[in-house]
Amino acid sequence: MVQPVKSDRPQISQRLKVRRALAAAAMELFATKGYAATTVDEIAATAGVARRTFFRHFRSKEEAIFPDHDDTLVRAEEVLEAAPERENPIDTICRGIKEVMKMYAASPALSVERYKLTREVPALREREIASVARYERLFTRYLLARFDENSHNGDEPLLAEVAASSVVTAHNHVLRRWLRRGGQGDVEAELEHAFTIVRSTFGALPVFAGGATAAPASPVAAAEVTPAGGGGGEVLVTVARTDAPLNEVMRTIEQALRDCRR
Repeated sequence: MVQPVKSDRPQISQRLKVRRALAAAAMELFATKGYAATTVDEIAATAGVARRTFFRHFRSKEEAIFPDHDDTLVRAEEVLEAAPERENPIDTICRGIKEVMKMYAASPALSVERYKLTREVPALREREIASVARYERLFTRYLLARFDENSHNGDEPLLAEVAASSVVTAHNHVLRRWLRRGGQGDVEAELEHAFTIVRSTFGALPVFAGGATAAPASPVAAAEVTPAGGGGGEVLVTVARTDAPLNEVMRTIEQALRDCRR
């Protein structure tokens, strides 16, 4: 008799629940006892699980306050795999790193407390740096696979690594500023502004393998001054993406007006 296929969703949900319970216990103990004085046994006991359960989820106590990076890395990779064929790879990895920002923004208070801990404990800061490096490697591999091997005279590995690092650095710059403000402010708009700068620098670099050229990296907004009909001077025409942050659209308009008055 054929047995019904069981869904993995309950197991995945339970796994994440345990990881987050261990993370909460670690955060609490690190804050009250100090990182050095806290043991894995204490973290497990506070979370209500056995020591062996802790090590099924984390290799060390410094990993325990970052329970979501593994799943977030998977989601970022899924964004890359599902990208439209002609989307500029820089746009694609910008969308991929947004999965990381979503993870932090989902729990602002927790993210701020974790940020404070990582500033105080070198071992936690090093663990965080190692987590960031995983995203950089993922995006570097993706960009390198999208370059034509003959397009940049052998500089493909350098270009891919620098571009991937720039996207991650832009994300981390915005994230740190948001965390220092206590998780307040429009972090999505700030992130999009940072990506606009990255796109202006790297958007034209990638070339698809096989000779098909990628679409240019998408600008948030563009403005152009054109003559008005009937001799009535000039008008400013602005085109913006529907997801463009309002402050970026206004900045584009203001810059176009300044340029036309020079």
